[in-house]
Amino acid sequence: MIKRRVFSLVSALLVLLAVGQSINAAERSLPGDAPSKFAKLDGNRVHYKSYGKGRDALVFVHGWTCDLSFWSDQIPAFVNRTCVIAIDLPGHGMSDKPEITYSVDLFARAVDAVLKDAGVARAVLVGHSMGTPVIREFYRKYPEKTLGLVIVDGALRAFGDRKMMEQFIAPLRGPNYEQAASGFIDGMLGPQVNPALKTRIKTAMLSTPQKVAVSAIEGMADESIWKQDKINVPVLAILAKSPFWPADTEQFYRSIAPKLEFQMWDGVSHFLMMEKPDRFNEAVAKFATSVGLLR
Repeated sequence: MIKRRVFSLVSALLVLLAVGQSINAAERSLPGDAPSKFAKLDGNRVHYKSYGKGRDALVFVHGWTCDLSFWSDQIPAFVNRTCVIAIDLPGHGMSDKPEITYSVDLFARAVDAVLKDAGVARAVLVGHSMGTPVIREFYRKYPEKTLGLVIVDGALRAFGDRKMMEQFIAPLRGPNYEQAASGFIDGMLGPQVNPALKTRIKTAMLSTPQKVAVSAIEGMADESIWKQDKINVPVLAILAKSPFWPADTEQFYRSIAPKLEFQMWDGVSHFLMMEKPDRFNEAVAKFATSVGLLR
């Protein structure tokens, strides 16, 4: 009798554990993936996905050679709280890839084209890596449409002078692009990133055409995007603790963004929103609530 009761109790606990795991998995999965939509910009299509409706939205902007799938751990956390939009910048993902210059200005205008197509008037924009100068440029062009900015391991000043940037870009222009880009991506990934996530990240980034990758990174060398004009809306900056960031990074960011919340995380690499999604989502939710976006 005692053995039977112990067996029943263990079975019940296993069932509860399985149910809990199923609920957790369901919370992380998309509640029915949204259909692809396309906005038009300069005669080309900009791909995006929109979850929910509303005049205000939480907008995710990916980094260099990435795509909207890099936000797959974020979308489920917010779809029941506000309109959520994830964008494939021109040349990336399922957006058109014409032979054009992929400048930060183009990317910012693409974000605006998507918001117009989706019927969104104002947004909190979340920009990862290259997405940071993109959302900053969006703010410069459309301050009335910007509720706040979330910087995700992205810069507010140039990485180096033009000569240094040229030395950095040159290997990406050659016939060994994939090898050069692969090494560049490896440098963004810390040893704590699990192999499956590393493979997912590298596969997606290396699928972006070389012409787009080179042009986009050349756009990052444009000195005009690094002007030190103020960002007067609320800003949340979350950076990965790394020797890459100068000692005065927080001080400099505060000089640009007076309404700044600054966080620097240990134990993560450049793709921190994929490595620590729950912590990241909590930080973004708190910020979005503070600016009145989330219910």
